[in-house]
Amino acid sequence: MDTETTEEQTSVVDVERAIEAILMVADEPQSLVHLATAVGQPVPAVRQSIERLVADYNGENGGVRRGFELREVGGGWRVYVRPEHDIVVRDFVLTQNPTKLSQAALETLAVIAYKQPISRGAIASIRAVNVDSVVRTLLSRGLITEAFTDGETGAIHYETTPLLLTQLGINSIDELPLISPLLDDGTSGFDEQR
Repeated sequence: MDTETTEEQTSVVDVERAIEAILMVADEPQSLVHLATAVGQPVPAVRQSIERLVADYNGENGGVRRGFELREVGGGWRVYVRPEHDIVVRDFVLTQNPTKLSQAALETLAVIAYKQPISRGAIASIRAVNVDSVVRTLLSRGLITEAFTDGETGAIHYETTPLLLTQLGINSIDELPLISPLLDDGTSGFDEQR
């Protein structure tokens, strides 16, 4: 094997590892164009790298099937826990991570509860801060879930889960108190009926 071939193979592996690293920290699906820009490679090369990663995670070609998968959703790619491991992961998150929520998490959870379904961008707009890590925390705690992905924008919309209702001791989000009386001027970014 000549040096040039070895360098090409190393370059492909490096690109795949870079894509893999980006996908592990990304909260939203990443388009091929966005990934190609991030790793400085042409879109067709990134598409091939994604296909190899999907095959690798699925245990094709004699490999080991991973507990996570790479899925195309909302016009982009994202890492997900395989459905057969959902219960184990949920139980782990709920029982092994019992710490209290931060003030930022509580505020974000309130925005989601009153405005659901709502996108991360809309939450950030209401709170006027970056909410990426807080949304990840709420997802990992099982208090919110992905409701749907907007077909046009690719934005994921979030809603609360039955676990939140249980934690709050209510049967429905409709039982949340009205927020309007708590505001000084009687207006807010929240729905007036709640």
